[in-house]
Amino acid sequence: MPEQQVPNSSCPDLVISPVQQKDAGFYICRVNCGDSFEFSQWAQVDVLNVAMSYAPGHSYQSLEGRMKLVIQPQPQRLYVGDALQLECGAVGRPIPRYQWHRNGAPVPNGTKRKLTVPHVMQDHGGRYRCEISSSSSERLWTNEVDVAVGKPRPQSAAARAVVSASDDRVLCSRLKAPGVAVQISEAVECSEVDVYAIGGASSELFLNSIPEKLYATDKVALLIGNLSYQNHPQLKAPMVDVYDLTNLLRQLNFKVVSLLDLTESEMRNAVDEFLLLLHKGVYGLLYYAGHGYENYGNSFMVPVDAPNPYRSANCLCVQSILKLMQEKETGLNVFLLDMCRKRNIHDDSTPNVVLRVTANIVFGYATCQDAEAFELSSSGFTNGVFVKFLKKRLLDDEKITVVLDRVAEDMGQFNATKGKQALEIRSSLSERRALTDAIMPSDNVAHAHSRQWAKAHELPETMCLNFDCGARIKLGFAAEFSNVLVIYTYIIKKPEEMSFCQAHVTDFSQDLDVDPKEMNRETPEETGIYLLSSSLPQHCLYTRLSSLQKLKEELVFTVCLQGTFAAMADDPVHWTKSINIGKPLIARLDLHRAMRRNSCLQTCLMPHSPSHSPCHSPGPDHCHLLYGSHYAQDHSRLSPQHHYLEVGDSAPGAMGGSFYENLSQCRYDPMYDSGGGLSSSPGRLSIPIEASDDITELQTVFINSLHLQQQ
Repeated sequence: MPEQQVPNSSCPDLVISPVQQKDAGFYICRVNCGDSFEFSQWAQVDVLNVAMSYAPGHSYQSLEGRMKLVIQPQPQRLYVGDALQLECGAVGRPIPRYQWHRNGAPVPNGTKRKLTVPHVMQDHGGRYRCEISSSSSERLWTNEVDVAVGKPRPQSAAARAVVSASDDRVLCSRLKAPGVAVQISEAVECSEVDVYAIGGASSELFLNSIPEKLYATDKVALLIGNLSYQNHPQLKAPMVDVYDLTNLLRQLNFKVVSLLDLTESEMRNAVDEFLLLLHKGVYGLLYYAGHGYENYGNSFMVPVDAPNPYRSANCLCVQSILKLMQEKETGLNVFLLDMCRKRNIHDDSTPNVVLRVTANIVFGYATCQDAEAFELSSSGFTNGVFVKFLKKRLLDDEKITVVLDRVAEDMGQFNATKGKQALEIRSSLSERRALTDAIMPSDNVAHAHSRQWAKAHELPETMCLNFDCGARIKLGFAAEFSNVLVIYTYIIKKPEEMSFCQAHVTDFSQDLDVDPKEMNRETPEETGIYLLSSSLPQHCLYTRLSSLQKLKEELVFTVCLQGTFAAMADDPVHWTKSINIGKPLIARLDLHRAMRRNSCLQTCLMPHSPSHSPCHSPGPDHCHLLYGSHYAQDHSRLSPQHHYLEVGDSAPGAMGGSFYENLSQCRYDPMYDSGGGLSSSPGRLSIPIEASDDITELQTVFINSLHLQQQ
């Protein structure tokens, strides 16, 4: 493109919104001062058409700061002579660098976003992935994909093989083109390789000779972290854990919904929205971090508004969610429960969740039965023990159970929790399904639901606001979580006669309960933005809006510009603009609404103990689903234990022993009563079992597993 001046670009900041592919290219800025001028360095802008990528529906937050992988390569099956084109893409500043790898070795000259081989040979087959890096030493890897290259493509002329009855030789008859009377011109001896080259049945043989690769029709993840409990001890790690897993799962091409601090009705509605995205062949993953417990083999997740003590009617049952997922005929169901599994002695209800026998269920419990899960105690923000090791393995291209096995081995070497917390894996997975599997959308994908999800993760567009005084400000947005929005303001242009100029935001909806003392701060950390701070532009005023799921109306607020002029004795002057950004992020899904008739509340028939739950009006035959939490909730026993352990401290009761790192407990509660003895198990346990082709053997394994649990 020849050099040309960008229209309306006379400010220090060049803002193009919305950006289009035609805006890609090299930019340079000329700065004039009287008759003199200087040029900046050249800056390259690459624009990715994410809408056309293989990751539909993703939202990639802010382009400022960390790289974000937005286009994943896809597996291919080719014939010799076909063109190979693999494409990946990441957004970030500066522009990311690319290096393709085949079978673990760098591809020569494979340093562009698109890897192209005009005419492939059979030795071009293999496993490909791309390493994406930046000048800040940040590094990402794409999924590893298979490229299969078969024999040459069948020729256009028809051919058939005639097998002689007298010997085992294969004779090839050359035929005229289709539509013309067949005339055998000659019969010649040829090898089996020649048969492949001629075509006919050979193309089917070629396709069948390539090992079948497992695919997902889509990949969807719901991540919930509850930390700000109203009636129970506060937690710290869930926010960091959810944030880190969100970024990792997006690299694996998952559609991720990440939510913090949900009430019971909000959790149920979030699960309903999650279920709407599931259909046949989808990989569904649910991660929960927060308070939780386990009774009779059923895991319960505790909302932030749960009473003290709470019962199953106040919580969400994970097995009930699994039952709903099974009805969607999903390809893989993964539950990662980062919570305590101690028994809740206040809940004597008998669960009755009857699950189908499917060979696609994986449970990864952060701790064993009747044990607690821990988060590290520190002055800053750190991961819980489970995610501390999980995030190092999550991107491995291995069967999900193999990944979790390696996480368990890593956790077993961690001195701080050795003998106190151990990962437990339950699986019925019979195929080599991995979180890295590619996506091959089916024809019956619920496009409407995917579009709805995509809209719920769109950031408001960056705005440039012009004020009558001549000042111009930038109003930007970033998403820390699906229900946490960051707003920042930045002065682009200040009139020369102004001695001071600053823009801040105010007048937010009372639904959001924003603390004015934590708004418009000069550093992200001052307003509670700890995880996204490195990705935000500098020299701004920052405001963090959490709990967007509570927003009932469109978000309208005021941008106030405050300026002082030397000629006016420094008396401040104010200008205001009203801004409406609609319902941002998850607010579009109206999770604040009363639970719907098809809510997960209706899926589990079990008698409940008396409950103060406002959503329990349907009666005792309706079950509330729970998300597992980081901390055990047998409060008559566990509340005294609920503290941060310093180095060398011993926890009360069964949690004695010295700690090599500071820990805080806890996350799990199985089948023990308050006296430490085993309680009877009046109900049937709903647990996944190992898959088997022999239904009799399968039933025997299932019954035996129940007996073992009840001993």
